[in-house]
This record gives sequence, C-alpha cells and structure tokens, in this order.
Amino acid sequence: MTKNGSNKGLALIELLIALIVTSIVVTAVVTLAYALDTANEFSQDTCRIQAQIRFAAVRISDLIRHSRLVCYAGTDDFVVWRADDDNDGQISISELVYIECGSAGDRLRLCEFESTDNTAINPGSIGAFATNWWSTYSSSVSYTVLMPQCSNVEFGFLPDVPPQSNFVTISFDIVENGVTRRCQINTTLRGRAGNLLGESGDIVSDDD
Repeated sequence: MTKNGSNKGLALIELLIALIVTSIVVTAVVTLAYALDTANEFSQDTCRIQAQIRFAAVRISDLIRHSRLVCYAGTDDFVVWRADDDNDGQISISELVYIECGSAGDRLRLCEFESTDNTAINPGSIGAFATNWWSTYSSSVSYTVLMPQCSNVEFGFLPDVPPQSNFVTISFDIVENGVTRRCQINTTLRGRAGNLLGESGDIVSDDD
C-alpha cells in the first residue's frame, strides 16, 4: 500500500512539473510571437514614413531646382514659377505651383492649375493660395499630397524676400515609432530667371 501511494505521489508531482514546463513554453512562444509582430509593425511603419519622406524630398527638390522664380512666400505656402512653357518670358497661371502646408502646418502638398489662359501675371500680384486670387485665371486646381501626416512645417528662403530668393528650405516634424524627429529639405533654383526682373521685382522683359 505504501509503495502504491508513493507511485501515485510521484505521478502527481511529474504531472504538475509537466504542466508548469508546458505553461512556461507556451508563455515564451506567445511572448516571442507578440514581440515579432510588434517589431514587424514598427518596421512597416518606418518603411512607410521613410518612403513618404523620400517621395516628398525628390518631388520638391526636382520642382524647385528647375523652377525659374519663387514668386510669393507666406506662412502657410509659397509659389514657384516652375517653367516658361510657352517661351514668352512671362508667367501664366498654368506655369505656377504652390507648395502649401495648411493653416495648421500639418501637411505638405502641391497645388497646380489647369488653364489655357496665357494672360501674363507679375509676381507682385500673386498672393496666398487661400485668397483665391488665382480664380480669375483658372477654376481648376489639382492637388498632390506629399506628406499627409506631419507637423510644424516651416519655409525658409535665401535671400528671404521673393522673387530674389534662390535657396529654399522646408522643415517639418514627423512621428516615427512614437518618436518625433525633425526633417529638412534643402534645394537651390539652378535656372533662376532673375534677369527678367526689374527693380520692383516684377517681370519687365523676356530673355531677348
């Protein structure tokens, strides 16, 4: 009797030990799976944000590098004369592109105008996008979102009074994996058409 009772006691202890070991293994597996899933989410978030930043940097740098003038700069936006498509030495509405961050400074997007109106526009008559001054020349605007989720967007120019500016910097904050970091895009107007400007800052002549 004593021997059988001893065997039963040992079997119970072995069963408890097996249950404890099994629970430890299951807990470890679940913890590892959760850690891998979290790491994968962080990796995907990082890749997504880095891709957005690269897209914005390439698009903005390419646009400004080949632009002819920074025509207007405000707190929420600035506009560049991207090219002289009709080679008339004058600005028309379809040749302008706004880079704007909104009144909250929480995005970066391009605003471009679709129009066949070739009426000449001088830089001095160009204002903020929100004033709708451009509606005289175009009723159609297309938008390209560059950074849908950012904050504290700031624009900088050297010299700091357009249309004399030939260097542009755009700074913004981005949250990546719970950490806020500052990003900056710097670019120079390589083909700036300063030779077209008079003393008042308006276009007074063409390339001839």
